[in-house]
Amino acid sequence: MNKVSGHNGVNQLSSGAEGQPIDVVLIGGGIMSATLGTLLQQLEPNWSIELFERLDGVAQESSNGWNNAGTGHSALAEMNYTPELDDGQIDISKAIRIDEQFQLSRQFWAYLVREGLIRDPNTFISSVPHMSFVWGDENVRFLRKRYQALQTSPLFEGMEYSEDHQLIRSWVPLVMQGRDASQPIAATRMAIGTDVNFGALTRQMIDLLKQNKQFSLHLNHDVRDFKRHPEGGWQLTVADLTNDRIRTIHAKYVFIGAGGASLSLLQKSGIPEARQYGGFPVGGQFLVTENPDVVNEHLAKVYGKASVGAPPMSVPHLDTRVIDGKRMLLFGPFASFSSKFLKSGSLWDLFSTLNGSNLKPMVQVGLKNFDLVKYLLGQLRQSDAARFAALKAFAPTAKAEDWTLWQAGQRVQIIKNEPGRGGHLRLGTELVNASDGSLTALLGASPGASTSAAIMLELLESCFAEKMSDEAWQAKIKTMIPSYGIALHDHAEINQQELRNTSEALGLQHHLPVEEVIVPEQVVSMG
Repeated sequence: MNKVSGHNGVNQLSSGAEGQPIDVVLIGGGIMSATLGTLLQQLEPNWSIELFERLDGVAQESSNGWNNAGTGHSALAEMNYTPELDDGQIDISKAIRIDEQFQLSRQFWAYLVREGLIRDPNTFISSVPHMSFVWGDENVRFLRKRYQALQTSPLFEGMEYSEDHQLIRSWVPLVMQGRDASQPIAATRMAIGTDVNFGALTRQMIDLLKQNKQFSLHLNHDVRDFKRHPEGGWQLTVADLTNDRIRTIHAKYVFIGAGGASLSLLQKSGIPEARQYGGFPVGGQFLVTENPDVVNEHLAKVYGKASVGAPPMSVPHLDTRVIDGKRMLLFGPFASFSSKFLKSGSLWDLFSTLNGSNLKPMVQVGLKNFDLVKYLLGQLRQSDAARFAALKAFAPTAKAEDWTLWQAGQRVQIIKNEPGRGGHLRLGTELVNASDGSLTALLGASPGASTSAAIMLELLESCFAEKMSDEAWQAKIKTMIPSYGIALHDHAEINQQELRNTSEALGLQHHLPVEEVIVPEQVVSMG
């Protein structure tokens, strides 16, 4: 395809461009498109790849460091990934799956660093311990059981547990200052946790992609429509927002990784699979402080227990963040509502995705999930004083003047019409593929970016199955992601080896010195 030099230093399609179809079109300039593009470029450097982003820069929505909590989600601290079942047992299966998925991301990033393909890893990833922290007898009982259950998996080796105020104070002074010494508390701590600036990582991956002449980045370009191309693949209608020029693009394969906009784009494709889905937007707000006197008293991501009915993205946490080299603290999230599907979206986003196939399932979800509806309504009524009170439950000595409220990104919770079940709320992320594997949309939210490598490998397995069975692809993938195809939960030695290897490459702490942990005797004997 002929190209001419365009504004912003990126390639623009010439108005009369003709020739071979583009091998892969990526829609959306976030971490998912960057990951898929980078994987494919490593596997097939001669494939043509075009990325279209509606805004004037990449990583400006959910991948932006200011629009998410930056947690390398690995289930080390997130208690919603380890629910207590009706029989009293703690189910750790989701925690195992998410931890293994995050390890794939770590391995992929480590490969890019070792090969000199992206810059200093300190620009996008930092060692920040992950902790769970609870108060009250019932919550302490739960965390103790959670710790015991996680000890059955080698993935959580090195986890520390304590109910001792003094020890927990040494881990997180800010959380313990001013706390009632008689309050029952408990905490777990994993030193190998991380903070990730997904915006910085996305930009570096796309800079890497741009070094290949087969790749083109198109900013200020809006994909308006899709239709099947008579020769196979897809014909896309694309608008250049700088000059209102409309172009048609022929692509063999299309990936829709546009965050909240993915649902509406998926619907425009007309594939039958799209009719199963609806979406409901949930925004997030955080309290933020950059006061060094406060920031220096806390080095951890501390997760609490979610309120009844709260979605996973709303689990309260007090986090150390490192954004563009600056350390700060963030507390939240507090849910907010807008009918926009993107922070820069339109107030018509929600209404434009409603249709005859998803309206009823969405109503059913509202009726089935009354606790969620009640939670969201309560969040919307929250005052500044109520938000600050929630912070003080985590940091009793917090001062209001040190903290400001920040509007973070928009997320879209998936609602799926499932046979025999009707409308059902789907948490997490989900790939929706056309039956012929020529188009994929990624829907959903957390853990999202943290598991980007695993999700894109799943996409390759579904839509590039023939290539994935090729020995050359298999060998290259194993070079990039050594534990691909291996259940790390069942292979403790491989898990530890890869943790050491990725920690070394990414400049991360592998194991901090383990202090003497003061725990109830039954925890020691069962753990």
